[in-house]
Amino acid sequence: MVCPSKRVERKTRVYSIYNVTWHEMKKLILISAIVLAASYFGFVQNKSVSIYNIVETVHNSDDIIGSAFKNRRNKLQVEGQGVVIKLLPDDLYGSRHQRFIVRLNSLQTLLIAHNIDLAPRIISLRKGDNVFFYGVYEWNSKGGTIHWTHHDPEGRHTAGWIKHNGKKYQ
Repeated sequence: MVCPSKRVERKTRVYSIYNVTWHEMKKLILISAIVLAASYFGFVQNKSVSIYNIVETVHNSDDIIGSAFKNRRNKLQVEGQGVVIKLLPDDLYGSRHQRFIVRLNSLQTLLIAHNIDLAPRIISLRKGDNVFFYGVYEWNSKGGTIHWTHHDPEGRHTAGWIKHNGKKYQ
């Protein structure tokens, strides 16, 4: 008969203060290598690095945009969607921009400033339409502005876009 106090338990080797097993450590190393490779090849492909290549990239989150508004953040690459609540006249000073306001599911509003000198105008855009966007968030007191919803002809900035009725405008 084996005494319970003498039972031998198999121990798993644990690394560092994070209590990570060897199997988990291998996964972390593999994921880190993939992220580093993707970052390296992304910067090599762009050939040059600008401030916009370094901005924080965030995807599809009203909460992140809401937090950016609350904390007055700028130069935040975001992806999201909203309903057009107002079409505004084009901004014709300097680079021309098609302008409209969208309301997110969180009820926050955003001005979309879409450069129509670098990207096609969204001709069929109407109040009540659903649009998806990917661009740079800039804080303002009315909810914020999304710009850089187009390609960069010089290749220094992450390309943004607007999707409307299944078509991508960039």
